[in-house]
Amino acid sequence: MSVPVAGGSTPAPVTILLVEDDEVIRRSVTMALERYGYRVTSAGDGLTGLELFREGRHDLLLLDVMLPGLDGIGLCRRIRETSTDPVLMMSARGDALDVVSGLEAGADDYVVKPVDTAVLVARIRSLLRRATFAPAASRTPAGTADGRGRPDEGGHPGGHAPLVFGDLTVDTEGLEVFVAGRPVALAPTELRLLLEFAANPGVVLDRQLLLRNVWDYGWDGDSRVVDLCVQRLRKKIGAERIQTVRGFGYKLRR
Repeated sequence: MSVPVAGGSTPAPVTILLVEDDEVIRRSVTMALERYGYRVTSAGDGLTGLELFREGRHDLLLLDVMLPGLDGIGLCRRIRETSTDPVLMMSARGDALDVVSGLEAGADDYVVKPVDTAVLVARIRSLLRRATFAPAASRTPAGTADGRGRPDEGGHPGGHAPLVFGDLTVDTEGLEVFVAGRPVALAPTELRLLLEFAANPGVVLDRQLLLRNVWDYGWDGDSRVVDLCVQRLRKKIGAERIQTVRGFGYKLRR
């Protein structure tokens, strides 16, 4: 598994930071991921994991919830202070509190241990696609007669203009988001979620549709990941911007 390198040179291998205190699990997961072509850096506790995160560049972070020194929830929060890198949490019990706490801390997704290697790799690939995706060419540019937002008054070269919803501006090509003119940093999943809403303003999107289109789930997933990601997104772009339609899903206010 590799990611493209500018200039058309040989793709660089994807680097994963694995933080897991159980040595047997740490070794087995490392070996499994390396068989799929990933480069794995590992740590056995949260503080060492934080140090490795600060020292090097990683394409994805795979964090256990239960860690000595600094647990996975705290580690995820520290990472989110400076980074929007994809974070996948691992929970031994799949306990609701663990899951919710991890997602609230900024994790993009979670898996329950013991996890099948194929499932783990599928989740990793999905997260990496979200982190490196290009806007779909089929998206209708703002300013056309489809009613999807309105362009800013200045416009952009080549007919492209951001989508504007009140004080929220979404540049679907530059992948930038502004609230009242100020840039907002979104994690990859948060950005994908916002783009899905921005492409369908005023349309109610149910959780299963969002799981398929944003999380790339080909099966029914845990809708809590949607609810918690919406909650994080609201904190960044304004709670009133995304409306809950009880019993159905969510929609972006025009």
